[in-house]
Amino acid sequence: METVYIDKHADLVNECRNGSRKAQFEIYKLYATAMYNVALRIVNDDAEAEDVLQEAFLDAFNRIADFRQETTFGLWLKQIVINRSINYLRKRKMETVSVDEVDVSDEPTPDLEETHLKVEAIKSAMAELPDGYRVVLSLYLFEGYDHEEIAHILKITENTSRTQYMRAKRKLNSLLVTKGVAR
Repeated sequence: METVYIDKHADLVNECRNGSRKAQFEIYKLYATAMYNVALRIVNDDAEAEDVLQEAFLDAFNRIADFRQETTFGLWLKQIVINRSINYLRKRKMETVSVDEVDVSDEPTPDLEETHLKVEAIKSAMAELPDGYRVVLSLYLFEGYDHEEIAHILKITENTSRTQYMRAKRKLNSLLVTKGVAR
């Protein structure tokens, strides 16, 4: 059975294809906040996240003819934002540690108590993580990508993605302990 995506904003997207500035503005209003948050979680800088957002929308509107409606417009735009964000990090020389030789065991199931940590403390601690850790953690936890997809997006091995994720969790937990949020 083939998956069918119903895009509730298909009419606006079609108007954008016809060059309607009003439709573009409506699309922008609908998606700007969510896409800004995606970019911010990856680049960890307000100004860069705003730049990513603007460039992503420009890309999307300039390449709207390429949008084949195999997914929703929002998913397509999110992929553009993620790719743009990662390119910004590459410009900053994001370094990930290659650990192809390291044997990585399966991740333990997360403790449910950890999910009730204070949001602001977690955001603050995430901002302190190194870029490589923060990006993998954000893509995995917040954006829902698996390690295979993260490896493809970041051009690293799947094993490196898993290791960066595990190290990011450990570092985040230690930062939260330091802040008195976790035990």
